Amino acid sequence: MPSRPRADASARPRLRPETLVNLKPRRHEEPEINVVNFIDVVLLLLVFFMLSTRFTAEGRLRVHLPQASAVPAQKPATEPLVVTVTQQGSYRVNERELINSSPETLRAALLKETGTNRGIRVTIRADARATHQSVISAMDVLGRLGFAEINIATVKEAPAGKP
Repeated sequence: MPSRPRADASARPRLRPETLVNLKPRRHEEPEINVVNFIDVVLLLLVFFMLSTRFTAEGRLRVHLPQASAVPAQKPATEPLVVTVTQQGSYRVNERELINSSPETLRAALLKETGTNRGIRVTIRADARATHQSVISAMDVLGRLGFAEINIATVKEAPAGKP
């Protein structure tokens, strides 16, 4: 087996300074969050939603809430239809008690009382302890029948200190 010639120490390739590994720690730069692009996107979305939103009332019923401290200026020519909701959730139409508290019975009584006249004013008198659902059910029946002017009756609070 032929012997290999020995490499001389001076014959080794020299490493260039740019190929040496830099073992000095580098300066760490703090990472930054660029929020300018984020602000641009948020403002663009804001403008988009402002321009694409419709600002219309989506309700079927127009409810005129009375002011408890004001007195009506004039009495209407015709008496309004009065729907009373009792504490137990039963209904009365013009002080005539209905046989049950179902919305169908209320609908039939309203049709019998008003006929085809849907321009009549309706006042809802609900007991303060009546459930919210029974009042909403009465309003829903009135709205489905086409009544547009619905008032909710209130009582004037007594001033403090007076019975």
